[in-house]
Amino acid sequence: MATYLLEISYTAESIAAQIKKPQDRLKTAAVPVLEAAGGKLIGGGFSFGDPHAVMLFEAPNDQTAAAVTQVTTAGGAIKASRTTKLLSGSQWTSALRKAGKIAAAYTPAK
Repeated sequence: MATYLLEISYTAESIAAQIKKPQDRLKTAAVPVLEAAGGKLIGGGFSFGDPHAVMLFEAPNDQTAAAVTQVTTAGGAIKASRTTKLLSGSQWTSALRKAGKIAAAYTPAK
């Protein structure tokens, strides 16, 4: 499975609702959505401001990760989100090897 980083910023109304009824939204909202999509929460947490929360998760493919992001933002409690696909260490080093092979074909503008 691929790994993704999701950063979210809540609306003011969502923060107000959470103040009235505090809960760990990673457990109550993220885990059920990820499990329904065939994914898994690896970790996450909450910050003092934008983004308000981040989560690291696994999903079977990019389309599933996009669907998770779409579902979480469609409810109206999130004003902005950003999903970043992460490479494993071996994927990163493989990309570096490929970059080394094709680097000679690139000529920067000067």
